[in-house]
Parts: sequence; C-alpha cells; structure tokens
Amino acid sequence: MTSDWYNRLRNAKKSCMVDRNLKKIHYAFENGQEMVEEYNLDTNVVTRRAWKHKGELECQGEWDIEIGDPEPTFEKKDEEMIRESSNQPFVSRRITKLNLEWRIRNLPYPLNTYSVTVDNESNDSGCLVVRTTNKKYYKRLPVSDLNRLNITLEQGLFTCSLKISFLLTLTCPRYNYTIRYKINAVSKILIKFGT
Repeated sequence: MTSDWYNRLRNAKKSCMVDRNLKKIHYAFENGQEMVEEYNLDTNVVTRRAWKHKGELECQGEWDIEIGDPEPTFEKKDEEMIRESSNQPFVSRRITKLNLEWRIRNLPYPLNTYSVTVDNESNDSGCLVVRTTNKKYYKRLPVSDLNRLNITLEQGLFTCSLKISFLLTLTCPRYNYTIRYKINAVSKILIKFGT
C-alpha cells in the first residue's frame, strides 16, 4: 500500500509556490481528488493538509482538513442561520518534529474521565477512539495518513494530557522507526518538489 500511495503522489499533477516560510504544494490526482499541503520550510514539517473529493455532480466541494486548523467561518449579518455553538468540542490535528498530535478543545472534564483506545479492527482501519466515562463525549479520530502508508497503530504509544483546563491533547511520538522510515520515504517527493 505504501508503494501505491507513493505512485499516486508521483503520478499526480503538481504545482508549488513558496510564501514566506511556507511551501504550498497542490496535487491533482487521476481520480479527480485534489490535495493541498503546506510545509514549514524551517522544519520541513507538514503544517496543513486538505482534501477535496470530486462530487457526483462535479460541483465545487468543500475542503476537508486532515491536518491543521480549519478555515475560520465568518457570519454574514444579513443572513439568519443555524450554526454550531462555539462551546462545541473541536478537533484539530498537528504534526511536529517529534510527535503526531490531536487537540480537542472545549472538553470540560477532568483528565481521569477520558479513555483513549486504538481501533485497528473496524472499517475505519486505524483510528483513535476518545470517550468519557460519563458518556458525554465519544469521537472516532481517523489517522488517514498512517493508513495510506499501511502503518498499524499501537495502543502503548499514545499519551493523553489536559492543558488549559479545556484542551485535551493526544500525543504519539514519531520515533517509531517504521513510522519515521515510511513517512520520510514519501516525504522525499514532497520536499524535493519545488525547491
């Protein structure tokens, strides 16, 4: 599967631009999907990855954010609309030089309330399951990039911490040699392109 993903990246139409310390690479795949990645040039770490899937009617779809914070939404004063509460739990994913991180904001429970497990058996092969013992929160967090590289998740690698009383952070170190090797092999295409 790693070679399939590697070949898809190599065969995709690519365009690149550098904006200050960010390298932005746009991929157009043969199946109509698009992917945009932003790399920090100082660290060579992905700061943002977004996907656009081709719709049935070929209309312009929304970008699905895989890594990084989603685009802020602005409310138009002329329109009345229903929207999520700003207190709703909000998940974002980040990659640092040392760790893979998932941040869940607006969770008001103490740390011992949370349970984080790895589910490699379900249809969402390789996802994290975050739940609370009081059954107030349940979320499946897919790990799409590791699934594309055919890397199975290990329960013992993940740690959980609570910061600023409402920010739950899940961390997995990138030191695992298979993760580092496979990600670096695919990253050679990405970093080399456009430099």
